[in-house]
Amino acid sequence: MGGETKLADTNTGTCFCGAVEIQVSGAPEGMGYCHCASCRSWSAGPVNAFTLWKPKAVKVTKGAEHLASFSKNPSSVRQFCRLCGGHLMTDHPAMGLTDVYAATIPTLRFEPGVHVNYAETVLRMTDGLPKLRDFPVELGGTGDVLPE
Repeated sequence: MGGETKLADTNTGTCFCGAVEIQVSGAPEGMGYCHCASCRSWSAGPVNAFTLWKPKAVKVTKGAEHLASFSKNPSSVRQFCRLCGGHLMTDHPAMGLTDVYAATIPTLRFEPGVHVNYAETVLRMTDGLPKLRDFPVELGGTGDVLPE
């Protein structure tokens, strides 16, 4: 099964240098794209591809001593490798979810279902997915859908 991607089971990824390894188990709670200014700045890109997991489904299996974190605000605790600076994940305590960046786990088949914070976008994407002004209601947002 070399090179195949999976949606469930266990998937592993690493930071840029490979010193920190992360394992996710099961299926994510959701996948999509975030367009907020914070995610864009942190990812150094016009959009951030996310996979959301219950914290118990995410394990650091190697190099935990190399993990560092940064919190610009209480809603997000971003984690990265202190050796290479590679971004790995963001804990969202209020949501009870951990975002493991889609690029961090290359064996996971990325199947986005939504765009969040689309009101802040700098890159319009016409892919037929719902474009939420901020977040779904169940995650504390308005749930407002914007036109594509």
